[in-house]
Amino acid sequence: MKRLKVKYAKLGKQKAWGISDSDGAILLDERLKSKKHLEILIHECLHSLYPSFTEEQVVRDSIILCNTIWYERYRRFDEDNATPLQDGSL
Repeated sequence: MKRLKVKYAKLGKQKAWGISDSDGAILLDERLKSKKHLEILIHECLHSLYPSFTEEQVVRDSIILCNTIWYERYRRFDEDNATPLQDGSL
């Protein structure tokens, strides 16, 4: 089973909200909040898990999954409103 590892950094220079590679490493912009964080996390997970998917498929499916999870009242709470954990743990 593939393990995905999430890390955080500012990705402004890369002009991206997230980046994934085939080894399961996912890099998310640390400034993402709330529903957009969920959407981009799902998007990059799909890229990593299904490398043959087109960008259009990944965008479509990540939005569907994000909206479904969001409407089921998933929310991410940060205890101290600090930046996400830097070690990639969830």
